[in-house]
Amino acid sequence: MRRGDEIGTPRGPARVDVDLPRPEPTTLLVLGHGAGGSVDAPDLVALRDAAAGAGVAVARVTQPYRVAGRRAPAPAGQLDEAWVAVVTELLGRYRSTSTLVVGGRSSGARVACRTAGVLGASGVVALAFPLHPPGRPERSRAAELRTGLPTLVLNGDRDPFGVPAAEPGVRVEVRPGERHDLRVDPAGTAELVLGWLRERGWAG
Repeated sequence: MRRGDEIGTPRGPARVDVDLPRPEPTTLLVLGHGAGGSVDAPDLVALRDAAAGAGVAVARVTQPYRVAGRRAPAPAGQLDEAWVAVVTELLGRYRSTSTLVVGGRSSGARVACRTAGVLGASGVVALAFPLHPPGRPERSRAAELRTGLPTLVLNGDRDPFGVPAAEPGVRVEVRPGERHDLRVDPAGTAELVLGWLRERGWAG
């Protein structure tokens, strides 16, 4: 069953598209979009389909600035504030889900990493994590991946934003032939995430 509605946040309304499998799921996977993109990006849709098919509740969150029609992202603090408000509301709505996994692509992956601990998440899925601005490897964001939680990173080997290195607790899957949009094989990317979720008993 698919539901779409708006959830109020301190930064304006966010949109949430939720896919609820039957029977009642025990895992909630919440996904955010890239800076100028949408929750209908191929990798997010493929992951939604794979996870929901394996009994996971999947919520795709559109940040308030995108709901308002803006492409330029809000500052990081505002993104995090809105995200925490939305995920907290979702946890209240879907109390049968005992496990929370947060994630997203690019900017959405960064938001998920920064807020995972506050939200009590069990794990993080980072698609196309932007390790650094293109051509600026000295401005590394690797510290954001060090959440202390099981974290799965999937990046293309041709991503101009770089590819993070694996660290304790952080698994990195490098997708051959992929750039930042992960459009070559979204189904394959989704299957890697699903396998990781299954390893931890978070998907059927």
